[in-house]
Amino acid sequence: MSSEKRTRQDASGEPRWLDTTEQHAWRNLVEAFELLMRRLDKDLRANFPIGMHEYELLVRLSEQPEHTMRMAVLADEVGMSRSRLTHIVTRMEKRGLVSRCSIPEDGRGVNCTMTEDGHALLVEAAPIHAAGVREHLIDLLDEHEIETMRDTFRTVNAHMRTQR
Repeated sequence: MSSEKRTRQDASGEPRWLDTTEQHAWRNLVEAFELLMRRLDKDLRANFPIGMHEYELLVRLSEQPEHTMRMAVLADEVGMSRSRLTHIVTRMEKRGLVSRCSIPEDGRGVNCTMTEDGHALLVEAAPIHAAGVREHLIDLLDEHEIETMRDTFRTVNAHMRTQR
């Protein structure tokens, strides 16, 4: 990537405005993401007592040893503020889907652990979620477009993770 692409201003100090193609790409990304997330959330909520945020937390926990993650790491991985994560985890804890406990080695740290009920719900919800992702995204694209999407967002994710 050239240094010009990385700057927010051109040589004269003016903002580097998006051209028409870039603006359409940006707007389509934002709109498509919002519409897709709403649809996937709606599909989950129609069948289960969770939406996309809760589902994503359960997925992340399911991928960890002992289905446990430090709350701060979980917040970073799902791109939520710690306070928003705490609010969602509190609701999930009341429903028996997760539990929290202090980390003995660290007086300030807290772990979040998926319970057996949370795991059972995830196993039941996963086929509905996968079908929605496939129907509303994956099956609309050819193999090259999927690879391009993967590579594009890998680059964006890596960049954004260095900006924290």
